[in-house]
Amino acid sequence: MNNHRVNIAVYPGTFDPITNGHFDLIERGARMFDKVVIAVAASPGKRPSLELETRITLAQKVCASLPNVEVIGFSTLLTTMMHEQGATIILRGLRAVSDFEYELQLANMNRAQNPELESVFLTPAVENSYISSTIVREIAKLGGDISPLVHPQVAEALHKHYTT
Repeated sequence: MNNHRVNIAVYPGTFDPITNGHFDLIERGARMFDKVVIAVAASPGKRPSLELETRITLAQKVCASLPNVEVIGFSTLLTTMMHEQGATIILRGLRAVSDFEYELQLANMNRAQNPELESVFLTPAVENSYISSTIVREIAKLGGDISPLVHPQVAEALHKHYTT
C-alpha cells in the first residue's frame, strides 16, 4: 500500500503582472513539489493595475508548459484557501535581504493561524533578482521595453493595457 503524501505548494501573490522572476520560482517549485498552485490574490487594497481574471489568464499562459502547476484566483485568507487546496507548503521568493523581515513576519503569522503550514523560500536566479512587478509596470507605462522581464504574452497584454 502506497502512503505517499502529495506535497502541494501554494505560491501566493498579486502577480500584477507575472514576471520572469516569478516563473523562475514556479518552474523550480514544480520540480520540488508534486503540485504547485499559483494563487493569484484579488488584493483590492493594493489596487492592482490588471483585473484579477487577466492576471489569472496570463499566469495560466506563462505556466502552460508545466503540467503540475495550477492557477487559481482567491480573495480569502491564505490559510483558508490552503486548507481548501489541501496544501501545507507556502512557496515564497526572496530577492534581497530587505524582503526577509516582511516574509518572516508573514510566515510566523501564517504558522500562528495554522501550525501545519511551512514556508519555503527560494531565491531567484541572478538575472531575475532585480525584477519586480512594480518596476515592470512603471517601464510599461512609460513605453519602455519589458520583453527581457516578462513572457511575450505578458508584454503584449501590458502594452495593450497602457496604450488603450
